[in-house]
Amino acid sequence: MLPGKAFFKKVVRLFCLPLAFVLFTLGGYGQQGRTVADFDKGWHFHLGDVSGGEKAGVNDGNWRVLNLPHDWSIEGKFSKDNPASPEGGALPGGIGWYRKMFTIPADQKNKLVYIDFDGVYQKSDVWVNGHHLGFRPNGYISFRYELTPYLNWGGKNIIAVKVDNSVQPNSRWYSGSGIYRNVWLVTTNKVAVDHWGTYVTTTNVSNNSATINFDISIRNGGPLSPSQDDFIAEPFQLKTFIYDQKGIEIANSSSKNLTSTLDGNVKSYKQEITIKKPNLWSVNNPYLYKIVTKVYVFNKLSDTYTTPLGIRYFNFDADKGFSLNGKPMKILGVCNHHDLGSLGAAVNTRALERQLQMLKAMGCNGIRTSHNPPAPELLDLCDKMGFIVMDEAFDCWEWKKAKYDYHLYFKEWHKRDLEDQVLRDRNHPSVFIWSIGNEIPQQGDTSALRIAPELAGIVHSLDKTRPITSANDNPGKGNKIIQSGAIDLIGYNYHEYDYAKFHDRFPGKKFIATETTSGLETRGHYDMPSDSIRVWPSRWDKPFTEGNPDNSVSAYDNVRPAWGSTHEATWKVMKKYDFLSGMFIWTGFDYLGEPTPYSWPSRSSYFGIIDLAGFAKDIYYMYQSEWTNKSVLHIFPHWNWDPGKTVDVWAFYNNADEVEIFLNGKSAGIKKKTGDDLHVMWRLKYEPGTLKAVSRKNGKVVLTREIHTAGAPAKIELVADRRKIKADGKDLSFITVRILDKDGNLVPNAANMINFKINGEGFIAGVDNGDEVSHDPFKASYRKAFNGLALAIVQSKEKSGNITFTATSAGLQMATVVLTAR
Repeated sequence: MLPGKAFFKKVVRLFCLPLAFVLFTLGGYGQQGRTVADFDKGWHFHLGDVSGGEKAGVNDGNWRVLNLPHDWSIEGKFSKDNPASPEGGALPGGIGWYRKMFTIPADQKNKLVYIDFDGVYQKSDVWVNGHHLGFRPNGYISFRYELTPYLNWGGKNIIAVKVDNSVQPNSRWYSGSGIYRNVWLVTTNKVAVDHWGTYVTTTNVSNNSATINFDISIRNGGPLSPSQDDFIAEPFQLKTFIYDQKGIEIANSSSKNLTSTLDGNVKSYKQEITIKKPNLWSVNNPYLYKIVTKVYVFNKLSDTYTTPLGIRYFNFDADKGFSLNGKPMKILGVCNHHDLGSLGAAVNTRALERQLQMLKAMGCNGIRTSHNPPAPELLDLCDKMGFIVMDEAFDCWEWKKAKYDYHLYFKEWHKRDLEDQVLRDRNHPSVFIWSIGNEIPQQGDTSALRIAPELAGIVHSLDKTRPITSANDNPGKGNKIIQSGAIDLIGYNYHEYDYAKFHDRFPGKKFIATETTSGLETRGHYDMPSDSIRVWPSRWDKPFTEGNPDNSVSAYDNVRPAWGSTHEATWKVMKKYDFLSGMFIWTGFDYLGEPTPYSWPSRSSYFGIIDLAGFAKDIYYMYQSEWTNKSVLHIFPHWNWDPGKTVDVWAFYNNADEVEIFLNGKSAGIKKKTGDDLHVMWRLKYEPGTLKAVSRKNGKVVLTREIHTAGAPAKIELVADRRKIKADGKDLSFITVRILDKDGNLVPNAANMINFKINGEGFIAGVDNGDEVSHDPFKASYRKAFNGLALAIVQSKEKSGNITFTATSAGLQMATVVLTAR
């Protein structure tokens, strides 16, 4: 049985523990036999190389003290001369050192102690008490080192980490720099479940029953007490319990009289449980069970280990596409890079949750982790919230895309890195697809005939329950990855004009659109006419010298790069054919780096359906009207133009037969979608006043929307997404800053400088406005509005209390919002 409420009060995360059970975050937790401590606090940091920085005698007293996760690049200044280039976000890299002093009580000397890093970018070296534990070049992989042999029990210990992100460019997008994911100190008994040591699969799944199969790896770490000099065989027992979402035990299994020599090796043991009438995990009902594995030695509890469980079955069919739990559906996904806007690469669970909540409200049900293993917290959230994840490993193999990227390490490290990714992530019910690569340069070379099967073999040696794909930007018959037969799903990047001919090219094969669209928009900017398509750039390898002087892009969904297509054009094809199992749009959110179609002074992307600050672009509502049953009526653009200008007015709508537009009370006509239309449009002569839209079904009004001509900026409005946050030093409130006229209308071209002041138990973690060209710092107490909006992110401290946040701007009425941290 569970050890009761005391257990839940200390839970943060046990490896892949789903957030359905992560309800309390006190910085660490213990279960009988195992503790996992939050190791993020109180690190000393120095930017720049330090000779002998790993040595115990180094004076780090004048180093900066900070808490992890930490990204030092996001704190830097934008410059086209930074080695990362605008493609990599135009922010600085370099070398950084982290050091932390800690103690392990002397009475723990018979325990095993490990340090777990969820991700360090990049080329990390780790020492404890001057002993080099290891080197990992991959900036996205999670890894563990054992500390036990090198500890000063009851005394002072020093962990030192050198992070080298100085040799650039090593990425095609913003990577961030530092220990940017969480770190954990894990203590176990000598006999315990190994690192990522459970593998759970489900078979014979139906609404009536499901068989749960367990493959449990036990590490025997040595003699059970200092008095035992020899490695001896000892009996132990495994017990496995399944709990439902309410914490009620519903099944268990026990394996007795198991033996294994205590020689530091790992041995696997199998168990099986059948449960009746399971709650099936789906995107609309992401029901999570919990598995608790207990290890007993000499009839005493030695270890407790928790694993998430989502019971579901799915299928990719060559003709019918994708089905989940026997029900046909399309994967409606987006690709996302790992940065969190003004927070940089430093992972934050609430920031990830906010992104997923916005995508879920749009109707999105899938995430592709472009182009690397994600933070564990992202998968925890996808488990809990109901997203289908394509878990991607590599952006390149042996051939480079950037001069200093992973191709330098692929031969030596790909096996270890891929194994670690699959071992870490394979119990997540949200993970449905493994991707072994993105737009691999070798896809047209015979070397892919060797590498692709090797990578697929590594994956399938650890997990045979999920299909493998590769995201191919040249998905023709000459593609050697496809020819190798290594992939289960043929992944198409773009080429939507070829979708209908897929089976002519690949008879009997299964399709997935691994990357689509690449539509370009700047939130709140509109170029006329809206029905002419701009191809920016006209070739991927040709410098772009056209465009707008301010580096803006029209938000009408009429701008695309040469390799991509507009949002509407892609979705029209995708929705037409059943065999098209799903899509992953490039991208859900804008991200730092890759500022297509422009380069400097632009420093972030234009691809997002949602901008870098988290403000939806207009195209968001097209997807919401198509992907959800929620009634939608969205009209745009704003209604502040020069008198007499011809303005195209678009409306995205659903659950209605028609939309009528009124300008200052006079009807401008009724429009209805015909054929495969996804929007309706009016071409109007601008006159100031009120633009009103009314949608109707069977003659009855469904929704009404109004846009008013805004006057001069007069006041600030603050809208906090959450006024109550946790006093845990990590929780966030995202405050939208709106510039309004005297009547409360958003001023669509407002660019006022806004100053922020904060008092109480919080601090400003970041500011932004969604402008792809802004070079103002993200770590600041001010921000200009961009097209009427700005964002401030408030992070809690570790004490309960109020947080008073105030925004002021010259000539505007100030605004204040009070948050509570508890």
